[in-house]
Amino acid sequence: MPFPAFFAAAPTITLQDPLAAFLGIGDGHITYSYADAVKLAGHSCPTVAGAYLALCHGLRALYGADTPERGAIEVALPEAPDAGVAGVIASVATLLTGAAGETGFGGIGPQRMFSRRDLLRFGVPLEGTLGLRRRDSGRGVSVTFDTSAVPPAPQMQRLLPLVLSGRASPGQRAEFGALWQERVAAMLTTHAGDPALVQLRDWPAPG
Repeated sequence: MPFPAFFAAAPTITLQDPLAAFLGIGDGHITYSYADAVKLAGHSCPTVAGAYLALCHGLRALYGADTPERGAIEVALPEAPDAGVAGVIASVATLLTGAAGETGFGGIGPQRMFSRRDLLRFGVPLEGTLGLRRRDSGRGVSVTFDTSAVPPAPQMQRLLPLVLSGRASPGQRAEFGALWQERVAAMLTTHAGDPALVQLRDWPAPG
C-alpha cells in the first residue's frame, strides 16, 4: 500500500555510520525519512512525527553543517521506559542515532568497536522530551516537542468516541483517518520548523 503523498515532503536526515562502512556498505552514509520511522513504529501519529522531527532538529543542532555520526550519540529520556509514549520516542531515537539499551549491539573485538549498547537511558533528570549528547565533544542538547502546537481538527472530538466504541460508520472511520493524517502532515510540512512545536536548549554535561 502506498504511503500518503506528504511523507515525501517531510524532512529527511543523512547520518554516517562507521559500522556500516566497516562492514562494506559504501562509506556508511544513510539517509532516513519519516517513512522509515513509520515502518519501525507500524503507524503514523503525532508522537512518531514529533519524535522524528525532534531527533532531526536535535542532531542538526549538535552537528551543524557536519554529518551526524550514527553510533556516537547518547540519548536520554526523563521518563521510565513503560511510561506513556516514552518507548515509542526511544524507538525512533534508536532508529536515527543507533543508541540502544542493554540489548543493543555490543561491539566488535575486545575493544568493543562500534558498540551501541547502553547509549540509550531512561529516567535521566533533564528538562525536555529527550536529550542528545555527542560522545566525542560532550556537547548536549535537550529537545522538547509539543504536539498541542498543531491541534487536532474540531471534528475529532465527535469522531474519536465513535471510532473507539466501534459505533462509527465506514464513512466516519474514513473521515477520522483522513483528519488524523492531516494533522501529522501539518506537523511534518507546514510546522516542521515551528519553534512552538520543537524547542531546543543546551544540555550541559554533568558537573
